[in-house]
Amino acid sequence: MRLTLDRKTSLPRDAARATLVGRVWVPGKNAGPAVVSLRNGEVWDISAIAPTMADILNAPDPMKLARTTKGARKIGSVAALLKNSSPDRRDRNKFFLLAPCDLQAVKAAGVTFANSMVERVIESKAKGDPSRQDALRRELGQEIGADLASVKPGSAAAEKLKQALLARDLWSPYLEVGIGPYAEIFTKTAPMASVGSGMEIGLHPESSWNNPEPEIVLAVNARGRTVGATLGNDVNLRDFEGRSALLLGKAKDNNASSAIGPFIRLFDRSYSMDDVRKSEIALTVAGDDGFVMKGTSSMSRISRDPLDLVRHMMGGAHQYPDGAVLFLGTMFAPTQDRGPKGSGFTHKLGDIVTIATPTLGALVNRVTTSDKAPPWTFGAGALMRNLARRELL
Repeated sequence: MRLTLDRKTSLPRDAARATLVGRVWVPGKNAGPAVVSLRNGEVWDISAIAPTMADILNAPDPMKLARTTKGARKIGSVAALLKNSSPDRRDRNKFFLLAPCDLQAVKAAGVTFANSMVERVIESKAKGDPSRQDALRRELGQEIGADLASVKPGSAAAEKLKQALLARDLWSPYLEVGIGPYAEIFTKTAPMASVGSGMEIGLHPESSWNNPEPEIVLAVNARGRTVGATLGNDVNLRDFEGRSALLLGKAKDNNASSAIGPFIRLFDRSYSMDDVRKSEIALTVAGDDGFVMKGTSSMSRISRDPLDLVRHMMGGAHQYPDGAVLFLGTMFAPTQDRGPKGSGFTHKLGDIVTIATPTLGALVNRVTTSDKAPPWTFGAGALMRNLARRELL
């Protein structure tokens, strides 16, 4: 299927008042990634002011820095940028979107919604075999679904439920982090490895049971302050992770398996953490086979507050001097059959995945395998050398 990006679907519905920053590849003699801000339908290169996104997010006033005009240069229209960011139309002699993060650690919170806790338990008990999921879903949904939805993680009630589930041989590592005192925070991928909107997203070629994970991603500075948000696809390989929780790295961190974008919306008077907490994230998967799946993830049903997850990620015991971006998790776990009854959902090559919410726009990617996606070659070292050559450092 063709993947196209445009202003109407990619940008927030109130884009005119939103403070949006991102990264694009700028071609030419001094080709390289540029930090940009969007203003009145135009894309402004602010790399001379902030060479990296880390400089924006760690600034005392990110919004003021993003809106600075001195030293900024207009490089084209938002419409032209989005049109050229589709893999079917991309001209590398023109600018195109990158993931809006660079030096930040890319972290993710797991099992932060009650229904996703049940699905992770299903994966572990199915040992990666999708044919067992239906029976396990019926059994576990009846046994523990309501209990998990009503308990506060780390509370006395959660500990009581833990003991009851242990007695029924229903406890798992996923429930430990889902309702226990400590959240699951893991490294999704390396800095600079995420792909942006319009790029291909990768599945491990050996995976046969997988799904997208539509999430909000927080932008957190080095001081632990959350300064903005964007959208993310924390691609999940249910078969790999289901075999063993220790295969999390294999399930989560593969080439092109982290998608973030299209832009970071900085917190200002028009958008705040309260808007994140109220967000409804919509997912659409459309395949070449005519299959269409839709779903939603409601942030109001998250089991831990987003700022609580940030506190679990960093603080006195763990710092990130370049800041971090944090996937907040999803309540979406697809069960719609794509093939024979009981087979559940899994991706097919060519699927177009759209993750959207009115206040952040839409992140759109096409599914391929990690060995077929463009290899990741431009890391932090390459970025530093590129910025030095362009005399931006």
